[in-house]
Amino acid sequence: MASKLGKLLVVVLACMPVYAATTGAISGFIKNVSGTPQMGATVQISTSAMLLGTTVFTDARGFYSAHDLPAGTYQVKVSAAAFLPALRENVTLRAGSRLMVNLTLNTLEDAIGLIPSRRSPDADPDDWHWTLRSTSNRPVLRVFEGGPLVVENAETASDRDLKASVAFIAGADGDNFGGSEVSTAFSLEKSLFTSGLFSVNGNIGNSPGETSSGVIRASYSHDFGTGSRPQLAVIYRYSPGLAIQNSAYSAVSTIGSDSMTIANFIDLKYGAELDALQVARHVEAFRPFGAIDVHLSPNMVLEYRYATSEPNSRNNRGFAVGPADLTESGPRMTLSDGTPDLERARHQEISIARRFGKSNVQVAYYVDQINHIVLSGVGEPASGSDNVLPDVYSGTFSYSGGDINTSGLRVVLEHKFSDDLTATADYATGGVVTLKTPGTALDSIGSDLLEKQRYSLGAKISGRLPRCHASLAASYKWSAAALSTVDAFNASAGQMDPYLSLYIRQPLPSTSFIPARMEALLDVRNLLSQGYLPVLGQDGRTLYLVQSARTIRAGLAFTF
Repeated sequence: MASKLGKLLVVVLACMPVYAATTGAISGFIKNVSGTPQMGATVQISTSAMLLGTTVFTDARGFYSAHDLPAGTYQVKVSAAAFLPALRENVTLRAGSRLMVNLTLNTLEDAIGLIPSRRSPDADPDDWHWTLRSTSNRPVLRVFEGGPLVVENAETASDRDLKASVAFIAGADGDNFGGSEVSTAFSLEKSLFTSGLFSVNGNIGNSPGETSSGVIRASYSHDFGTGSRPQLAVIYRYSPGLAIQNSAYSAVSTIGSDSMTIANFIDLKYGAELDALQVARHVEAFRPFGAIDVHLSPNMVLEYRYATSEPNSRNNRGFAVGPADLTESGPRMTLSDGTPDLERARHQEISIARRFGKSNVQVAYYVDQINHIVLSGVGEPASGSDNVLPDVYSGTFSYSGGDINTSGLRVVLEHKFSDDLTATADYATGGVVTLKTPGTALDSIGSDLLEKQRYSLGAKISGRLPRCHASLAASYKWSAAALSTVDAFNASAGQMDPYLSLYIRQPLPSTSFIPARMEALLDVRNLLSQGYLPVLGQDGRTLYLVQSARTIRAGLAFTF
């Protein structure tokens, strides 16, 4: 008998690690809108509204924790005296993982602010963030049979206790279509101090005959629950392929930003970036930025925006497709008589955005003042020029286009076909730098540059395809031949790369061998090599001046 009990005990002990590996945990903090922890709140964790599931209670810190939960999709419901119940839907728990799901309790007075007032009969039933600059997963006040309930659709990045991803990308910039550049992108996010989020991400690349080049970014943001979410980020960039006088390029950028709401209808966003570069000599730049949004009505927003650097559209796609070189990363720099000089700009715009059912319209007027505007070329110019900065890593080069003072108009139309598919059209006018006579010598183009008024017209479709669940962004932006882009500081929904561009992020079936979500990445820019203007290099070879160099990158991404 003792022998049988011993064997049974061995089997149970052997199975315990296997069982533990198939379960996970959900925990988090419950606070009110002012950030006060709520003790004794009831937290129900279930797989559907019809099942009771697991019930736990918060402690004096507002903390709760539920263990031994099988992998699956859950909803987390919180209720407490004097507050409306709060619900978080579509919380995905993987085997062996631990999720942080933080919820905020609202009183009825607080929750009324979530209801858009004076909604038109044809307005969307969901909580679509209609402004033309960004989207967000805000809570929604819904009325069910049991009464009103504050609902959030999915877990947010700050709810994750730990999130990591890595991507392996191959491709090249410039004229090296399908070249041999290989880079590794990585990202790590960790929840800290209840409402804080620490992240580290970057992209490290290698090119034949060159040492590693790349960019690394570390940031910390904290949500105080009052509309303020300050963030501090430090970015380090290094490239041996962007060298002057045998000195490699390195740069450190420190960015601080914050946001706040005044009187429930004015939103402020502000911050500054301090750049310190070392390449042949030390160069510094201070770049403030900010925006003021005034909500004139539930469907109309008036905005003033101030910027000192061009937005990078690829930031929205993450470091997985960002370059390891400096063609799209870091302060824009060129040479003036052999001396490094930064592009310095001041962009001001005022815009008004109006929502009409499922369509949004934005009209903006802007004024740009740019000193030492940085223009781009494709090819390998011969060394010795004091006004051309080659980047051996990417096969491109930069040169100074002088100063430009211009103003222009922008009109953006955005239409939402469904929750997952949006189409955008963008029309803009403004001054650009162009070349009088294509085919001139590269060393003498300084006297051949002039400023002209141009217009651009672009169309973009973006979203998630329903059957294959692929994320898609396809765009085409046309403008007359020029060396710089029309409305380069466009940060609205109409922002897109010049000419034909395509971005796809396709989920792949997961396997038990690789415990991570796999995705295939494809990132293409200016696929047809349009807008290339020929010039002659010092060695007689033909080079091309471009608004956007042709680029193709593809690879695999893994999220853990």
